[in-house]
Amino acid sequence: MRGAVRIVMASRNQHKVRELARVLAPHALDPLPDFVALPPEDGTTFTENALLKARAVAAATGGPALADDSGIVVEALGGAPGVWSARYAGEDATDEQNLDKLLAEMRGKADRRAAYVCMLAMIGADGSERLFEGRCEGRLALAPRGTGGFGYDPAFLPDDLDGRERTMAELEPGEKDAISHRGRAARALAAALGTP
Repeated sequence: MRGAVRIVMASRNQHKVRELARVLAPHALDPLPDFVALPPEDGTTFTENALLKARAVAAATGGPALADDSGIVVEALGGAPGVWSARYAGEDATDEQNLDKLLAEMRGKADRRAAYVCMLAMIGADGSERLFEGRCEGRLALAPRGTGGFGYDPAFLPDDLDGRERTMAELEPGEKDAISHRGRAARALAAALGTP
């Protein structure tokens, strides 16, 4: 058995850090040091953006680093917003502004299929690079519901739920972790890291 690993998280998004930390425990996610600047997310795929961030943080800190790039892809919009999910309504857009733009663009569309996608890039202490992908299939609600989660969660109806239809924002954290794109990618990473 290997010991617990300490990994620097290449993100200042505390929602993502909390979600990943819950699934990866007892491995520890350390916050991104203030002196580390994240590179611009100018890749055209989730993989490119995750690797850009993980490599930059590993180089700056000299230790293991983990980066997440994730977003929502919508069938009727040709896969948009995709890698631009966090800045869909503009560079400094809020979650609410991004969600409002997406729902406005979906008005009147019958095909509401969507998927959350997460790519985790892990740079090991030895410089090795590993990728872990998670997906959660679902569809978009007509209007937002729920107060939990973040991003597009209030309008995302996952396919994997038993029982009544709920958005990601209406789920308890444990329920969300069990089916979310980030939870699935994190469990694959945890399995690769092994049990301490």
